[in-house]
Amino acid sequence: MSLLARNVFGQLFLQDKTGSVFWLNTTVGKLSKVAGSEAEFLELADTPEKRREWFVEQQAVAYANRGLVPNPFQCIGFGVPAVFKEGGTPDTAFVADIYEHICFLGDLHEQIATLPEGSKVRLVVGEKPAPNS
Repeated sequence: MSLLARNVFGQLFLQDKTGSVFWLNTTVGKLSKVAGSEAEFLELADTPEKRREWFVEQQAVAYANRGLVPNPFQCIGFGVPAVFKEGGTPDTAFVADIYEHICFLGDLHEQIATLPEGSKVRLVVGEKPAPNS
C-alpha cells in the first residue's frame, strides 16, 4: 500500500495495488475501505461531511490554536491514547514523531485486540511483553 493522505492525528489513507483506498484509523485500530479509486477518494474527501469525519478539521484548528502544529513528519498524540475512555484529552496532547506514534499505537492495538469493549487495562510503558506460550 502507498500513502495518499493523513490527518493531524496520524490516521492514514492508503491505496492498494488495485487502486482501492483504505482508512487506517489509528485511534481505534481499524482498517476500512473508503473508496474504490483515488479519484473517488479525492471527490469524497472534498465533501464537508468527510472533511469532518476523516480530517477532523475543527479539532485540528482547535489544537493549532493551542500551539500544536505538527510538521509533515509529526502528528498529535495523547499521553493516554484516545482509544481509552480517559484518553484523547486536550490537556495531554503533544506533538509526536508520526512513525513512532503509529508504531506505538499499532503495538497497543495488537495487545488489546481480543479484549471486550469497556475492559479495564493498565498501561505499562517498557519492554514489549513476551508472547504467551
